[in-house]
Amino acid sequence: MKKRILSVMLALAMCTGLLTACGSEGSEEGKKDSDVVELSMWFWGATSEQQEAMSKNLVDKFNEEHPGFNLTVEYRSSVNKDMAVALSADEGPDIIYESSPSLALTYIQAGKYANLDEYAEKYGWEDKILQPYYESGTVNGNLYSLVNGVSTMGVFYNKKVLEDNGWEVPTTIEEMEAIMDEALEKGMYASVTGNKGWQPVNENYGSLFLTHIAGPETMYKVLTGEESWVNDDVKAAIQKSKDWWDKGYLAGDDYVNLNFSESLQLLSEEKAPFFVGPSIAFQWAASYFTDDKEENIAFIPFPATEQVPETTYTLGAACTLSINANAEQSHKDEAAKIIDMMMNAEFMQEMTAAWPGYWGTPLKDLSAVDTSEMGYLSSEFVSVVQSVSLAVNQGNFGYYDNVFFPADTQTRIVNIDEVWYDTTTVDDYVQSLEDAFAEEFEKGLVPPIPAPAMK
Repeated sequence: MKKRILSVMLALAMCTGLLTACGSEGSEEGKKDSDVVELSMWFWGATSEQQEAMSKNLVDKFNEEHPGFNLTVEYRSSVNKDMAVALSADEGPDIIYESSPSLALTYIQAGKYANLDEYAEKYGWEDKILQPYYESGTVNGNLYSLVNGVSTMGVFYNKKVLEDNGWEVPTTIEEMEAIMDEALEKGMYASVTGNKGWQPVNENYGSLFLTHIAGPETMYKVLTGEESWVNDDVKAAIQKSKDWWDKGYLAGDDYVNLNFSESLQLLSEEKAPFFVGPSIAFQWAASYFTDDKEENIAFIPFPATEQVPETTYTLGAACTLSINANAEQSHKDEAAKIIDMMMNAEFMQEMTAAWPGYWGTPLKDLSAVDTSEMGYLSSEFVSVVQSVSLAVNQGNFGYYDNVFFPADTQTRIVNIDEVWYDTTTVDDYVQSLEDAFAEEFEKGLVPPIPAPAMK
């Protein structure tokens, strides 16, 4: 799908004169004099508070420490589409934002991203970044992108709701399902979540059940071509997602009427015990869990299942960062410095203190992150990322589709609601996954697949 977008955008870019060349983004106000080298980065449409945090901890800091260079970050609500247009015309910013490693692969194959091997060696990225995340940005052993932040599926819960109803924090899927059944009987939501305005939310639940029901070992074999998608473990995972849908566990009829912000508001209002969702949702929780409600929210990994009894995390990504292949060499060198600034514990600490949920830098060692001066939500998020890091170092991880599945297969995961709405059967849906994946596997479009701990 991304390849089709890229070709369409190439034609569009050739018909427009609106794009500026690499390294020339930024307003006239940002240009100090003719000797200053302008560096550019595009990012998604963050809030004013989030932009302020980026300015303080990245833009201003870099510009102060590197006289002669001026970094500008431009916030665009349509950043993915804009990036496709720009890169198709061999233009765009020096530092490239992409939503996921799997979508970045198309650009890498098209030669739009610079090879980062020399910078990886210079800054020691491979030694300090969690191996599955580092590998996700490589092609044929060469590095082209880095994941900026960890995202994983888990369970947010309202402590007060559980306490008021005599429910213990669930440690198994059976315990969680029992609580959700009781919540429904009491007129509450079993859990709150939804894909209002953004159908790809569906992939969160496809990825979650493939990790915890099919299991990481099965999915490793599937994604490396050792085993077909058409197997009983994958079918059981898809069926389990449908069972949850049919029972109303995913917000019932309101799944299509809720987004994450609205879901977290309902959780804060004690309308549900759980919000099953990605850890990046901490950034929206801050709007609703305030004052005396702030410490009512907590996050746990998805509870143990018969197939996956250990604490295991589905590895997702907030976004990837790369360098434009068409940038001047001096720009590439400075862009690498900027990316390196974002790939350390100090930056994670500074950003998470102001912006919890997004900047969970995927480092092997997070002991240097000091949470003593952080607010509750920020410190909770750091704890989640530290737990993910520990689990990954032990090999207890599964695969988020937006990191490890090729683009068309990812699209099929997004369309898992075809099964939920009974427009296709589990068998036919799984066969469609096999068909899409087999074609992409043959074309070499599957990202590197790190091996989990084998049982």
